[in-house]
Amino acid sequence: MASNSRYLWALSIVATVAACGLGSAAAGTVDKLKQDKTLRIAYRDDAPPFSFTDAIGEPAGFMVDLCRSVAKNLAAGLGLGDLKVDYVLVNAANRFDAITSGKADLLCEPTSATLSRREQVDFSIATFIDGASLLVSGEGPSDFGALAGKKIGVLAGTTTEQSLRDTLASANINAEVVPAKTHEEGLAMLDQGTIVAYFGDRAILAYLASKSSAPGKLRLANNYFSLEPYALALARGDSDFRLAVDRALSQIYRSGEIGAIFAHSFGSQTQPSDTLQTLYLISALPE
Repeated sequence: MASNSRYLWALSIVATVAACGLGSAAAGTVDKLKQDKTLRIAYRDDAPPFSFTDAIGEPAGFMVDLCRSVAKNLAAGLGLGDLKVDYVLVNAANRFDAITSGKADLLCEPTSATLSRREQVDFSIATFIDGASLLVSGEGPSDFGALAGKKIGVLAGTTTEQSLRDTLASANINAEVVPAKTHEEGLAMLDQGTIVAYFGDRAILAYLASKSSAPGKLRLANNYFSLEPYALALARGDSDFRLAVDRALSQIYRSGEIGAIFAHSFGSQTQPSDTLQTLYLISALPE
């Protein structure tokens, strides 16, 4: 083969490989939804009231309900007709792996959107805002100054755990952090007196207190020690799918459907905070 012919042949191979690569990149989640008519959402069974398994073993919670509504809006917006939802059970340790490995399309649980996490996954527009606080037993400490020399529980492997450690370090408070595998384990430690306080997002702590064996003995501190903006995690670099999800969320916020989803999870007597209402107002992006 002449050198010029070999050169042209090599160029054709490179072009073919590049075209195949572009085709694979273009075959994102939206294309798979159109083909499979199935949205795979990852949920947890240990993060109520946002993501958990209900009494009959079904996925439930605010984020799960929100993702079901996103699926409905995606189906309408993409002209898919019915869109089936498949559920992928995850935990605090492997939740992002489910997205990066392609096992799930959306992570539907109380996930705080952070810059470091955006190195692994992308995030939708904001879905909730909460802050970390303390759940204490009886006359236990309700401020950080009184935690010196005490044991404090927190869910392992979360931004909340890192926030607790950073806050203690910055305040020069020598306290023992006791990681819990689940929120239920943390609540049990608090009820048994193994720890004097449990650190977590305030909405989760309020729910845990209602499930305590002795709820009258527990007290939720008034302080917010961090701010946790939640969002739905999805595959990094899939801009078409992220746009479709953001469009679905914006529609849910603009239509007021978010109010019904909130009431279903938190009860009709509980009203969204002013901060949360403002979040939904400014997150309802115009077309």
